[in-house]
Amino acid sequence: MRPVAAVLAVNDPGAIARDPAVAEIRRAVRAALAGLPAAHRAAPPLVACSGGADSLALAAAVAEIVTGPVHAAVVDHGLQDGSAERTAACVELLAEWGVRAAGHRVEVDGPGGMEAAARRARYRALCAARPHPDSPVLVAHTLDDQAETVLLGLGRGSGPRSLAGMRGWDPPWLRPLLGVRRAVTRAACAARGLPVWDDPHNTDRRFTRARLRHEALPLLEEVLGGGVAAALARTAAQLREDCDVLDGLAAELLATARNGVALELAPLAGVPAALRRRVLRGWLHTEGVRAVTDSQLRASDVLAVHGPDRGGVALPGGLELVRGHGTLTLRPLQWSRASSPLPRKDGHRVRR
Repeated sequence: MRPVAAVLAVNDPGAIARDPAVAEIRRAVRAALAGLPAAHRAAPPLVACSGGADSLALAAAVAEIVTGPVHAAVVDHGLQDGSAERTAACVELLAEWGVRAAGHRVEVDGPGGMEAAARRARYRALCAARPHPDSPVLVAHTLDDQAETVLLGLGRGSGPRSLAGMRGWDPPWLRPLLGVRRAVTRAACAARGLPVWDDPHNTDRRFTRARLRHEALPLLEEVLGGGVAAALARTAAQLREDCDVLDGLAAELLATARNGVALELAPLAGVPAALRRRVLRGWLHTEGVRAVTDSQLRASDVLAVHGPDRGGVALPGGLELVRGHGTLTLRPLQWSRASSPLPRKDGHRVRR
């Protein structure tokens, strides 16, 4: 594989290697790859590359560091004129570095607005593009992206999981640049002489994240005297540590309380609410109930703690949570409550 510097550099390759921005990104990528579990470390990596400064800087570093094959996926959302041409140009650029790159056109549709739909489509395409089931997918989220994510979660009241932000390793997603500022990736691209594409959506004030990036965060930096993005990222790291401990305890409790498709309530007696609700959310997730709101989870918790034996908590997927005989179970919401059976501990059901 030819080194990136020998292909595209407009400056002396030695100077590029010594550039502090280039060196910082290399260190971050090397550490992230070294920290992977053995199976994922051995599989060929896939880099998500859009042609922007963050992903180009990431791809360049990966191409230099990894001795084996490196794959890349360039996702074309088809939302802007010329997107197919830009995708092809990015694929060609990556191929010059010895990266096995391919473009992937996706359809952006579904609920939640264009940003959410584009993200879902992009992540589906990236998962499908992995060359091996254990291949990590490297994405170029930076410290600035982490700060924006935390601020979004704070504004939406999404709870500690959202405020904990993005994880560096969240299989299959590997985010080596979460500790790197966006200015560093741009400086690294400039040092290498890379042709950076600036997505106009990133400055389009119609999108919430763009307004956070260009309006809210700069204002907070000004009002609080700087360091806000780094502080938000530190907050995320601290909350992730706390969440990991609570989630581990919740998993142990869930293993004790789960009884087939039912959840035994006795092991949850006297358990602090924050831990108990994690058990409830984990159990619902294993039963296929996703996107539970905070109000639904709290109503489920009230039913679990106070009873009485009855149904009444409507959940996503057309399901209803039912308490009966010391357990929680799920049933289709359209069942008649007047004649619906309650669960018994032996798995059979009894009439009211």
